[in-house]
Amino acid sequence: MTEFDPEQFEDKYANYFPELQKAYKQAFEVLNDRYDSELVHAIDQQILNESEPFYDEDGFYVELPEDPQERLTAIVVDDEKFEVVLEEFVAEIESQLHRIFGVEE
Repeated sequence: MTEFDPEQFEDKYANYFPELQKAYKQAFEVLNDRYDSELVHAIDQQILNESEPFYDEDGFYVELPEDPQERLTAIVVDDEKFEVVLEEFVAEIESQLHRIFGVEE
């Protein structure tokens, strides 16, 4: 577990890049086991690649790019399934960040 410093997280890519990669990768693996791999891969590559993790007094959260569903062009999926998988993917990333950095959710 990496010792977490909220102030250093402001420059997260310089200070915590390996941990961020690990969180996203582990979340991908969890979702890839639960859902269609094409959908999970498309969300990962076309939406989450432009997402931004943040930390505040409530913990970690992930901001998505604007209009995430419009970004998804690699696969056709109904709106409800898309929303469920994306929401669960983001929640899993946030959970992984909490676990990796040892910060309570």
